[in-house]
Amino acid sequence: MSPLTAMTTSIAEIFADADAEGFLHAREIGAEVGPEVDSGADEPVVLASVFKILVLTAYVRAVSAGTLDPTERTTVTARYRIGGIGTAGFSDDVQASWRDLAQNMMTMSDNAATDVLYHRLGGDAVDRVIADLGLRNTRLVGCCEDLFASVVADLGGAADDDLEELLAGTDPERLLGISALDPARTSASTPRDVTTLLNALWTDTAAPAEACAQARAIMAQQIWPHRLTSGFPNGVTLAAKTGTLPRWRNEAGVVTYPDGRRYAVAVFTRAHTLDERLPRVDASIGRAGFAAVEQLRAERS
Repeated sequence: MSPLTAMTTSIAEIFADADAEGFLHAREIGAEVGPEVDSGADEPVVLASVFKILVLTAYVRAVSAGTLDPTERTTVTARYRIGGIGTAGFSDDVQASWRDLAQNMMTMSDNAATDVLYHRLGGDAVDRVIADLGLRNTRLVGCCEDLFASVVADLGGAADDDLEELLAGTDPERLLGISALDPARTSASTPRDVTTLLNALWTDTAAPAEACAQARAIMAQQIWPHRLTSGFPNGVTLAAKTGTLPRWRNEAGVVTYPDGRRYAVAVFTRAHTLDERLPRVDASIGRAGFAAVEQLRAERS
C-alpha cells in the first residue's frame, strides 16, 4: 500500500471515529503536478457558507475593476435580518461600507452582509468566477436568502413564516429530506473544485494580484478556531472559511508553514446525527487536514 493510499484510509477512519462521512482534498499551492491527498475529493458536497469564498472573489474583482467603491456605504435593512451573527442578528437597520460588509461576511460568516453584497454584485458576477476558473462541478442556487427560502418551502411554510419556529416544530426525519442538505439540489461543489479556487486566489490567477492579496488578507481574519486550525501546531497560519448546516460541518482554506510552504485544504463532513453541537466532527476536520498536509510535506521532503 502506497503512503498516500494509506493516508486516505487513515483519514476515512478519522471521520468514522467522529460518526461522520468525510470528503477531503489537499494540495500544495502552485504545484501544478505533484502529490495530493484525495479522500472523496470528487464527491458532490453541500457548500453551506463556503460559497462565500466565491462571493469574496467576485467582490475583489469588482473593486479592482473600479465598478465598486469599497468605501461607499449601504444600508442593511430588515429584509436581510434573518437572525444569526453580525448584521443578520441586529435589531435595527445599519449602514456600512462594502468593504466592511465583505469583512463581516468572511470573518464571522454574517449572512445579511453576504446577501447585500451578493445582490450588489449580481449572481452573474459570482457565476463568472465559477466559469473563469473552470469549476465544473460547482453550482450556486443563489445566496443565503434563497437557501433559507428553500428550507421554508420544503417544510411547507409560507414566505413570511419564521424559520426558527418552523424548524422547532419539524420532525427530524422530514428535515433530513430538505433540498438544502442535498448536494444535488442546493449550492454544491467538490473538495477538488474548492482547492482549485483557493489555489487561484493564492497564485493571483483568480483576479489581479492586488485583488487576490486583499481576499487572502480578509480570509486570514476568520474568527473560528474550532475546525481546521484546531489540528495544526502553533506557528502554522490559516486563512479559511467555515460552512455549517444541519449535518454538514465544513471548512476550506490555506495553511502556511513557517518554512513558507502553503497548502490548500478543503474538508467537508456529513454527520450521522442532527445534533446542533458536534465537537467530535469539528475536531475531525482539523485532525484530517493536518494528517493530509503532513503527508504532502513528507512526499516532498
